Amino acid sequence: MNTRIEVRDTVVLVDAQDQQIGTLDKLAAHSGRGSLHRAISVFLTDENGCVLMQKRHPDKLVWGGYWSNSCCTHPFVGESTIDCAIRRVREELGLSVELTFHFKLKYQASFSNEHAEHELVSVFTGTTQGQPDIDRDEISDLMWIEPEKLSQELVAKPDEYTPWCILEWKELQAQKLL
Repeated sequence: MNTRIEVRDTVVLVDAQDQQIGTLDKLAAHSGRGSLHRAISVFLTDENGCVLMQKRHPDKLVWGGYWSNSCCTHPFVGESTIDCAIRRVREELGLSVELTFHFKLKYQASFSNEHAEHELVSVFTGTTQGQPDIDRDEISDLMWIEPEKLSQELVAKPDEYTPWCILEWKELQAQKLL
C-alpha cells in the first residue's frame, strides 16, 4: 500500500484549546489512536446551494476511497487555518473561493488497528461559481449534492463517508449554516 506520506511532512500538535505543543510527522500522528493535531475542513456550495463532495483517492492512508467534504488537510507549521484552507481549495480543487470560518471540532476516529485521526479541526464554508479542476492524486471523484439528500445519505450509508465529514455536517446543520 502506498501511504502517500513523506517523513518530512509534519502536523502541528495541539492541546484541547488549540495551543501548539509541538510537531510530529504525519505518519506518527496518525498511528495507533492518533495524536491530537490541527486540521481544516472545507464545505463548498454552488450558487444553487448544492454541496461539493469529494471521494478520497484510494491510496490515502486513512479513509482512502471514502466520500468526504469538499477538501481537508493539515496546516503547515506557522500557517494560519484560513490560509491553509484557501491554499488547499486551490491545490485540490483548482478554485479560488472566499471562505468563512464557523467552528472548531475535536474528534478521534480509528481507521484500523494501526491508523486513526485525532484532530482539532477548523471548519470553513464557501460558495463557488466555478467548476473544480481536481488533483487526481488526492481525489478520485466528485459529486454535487443537495443538502437534504446529503443528510439522508449520511444516515443511510455512513460507512461510505469519512467520520469527520459526518460530524462536521451534523454541526453545520444544527447551527443552520448549510
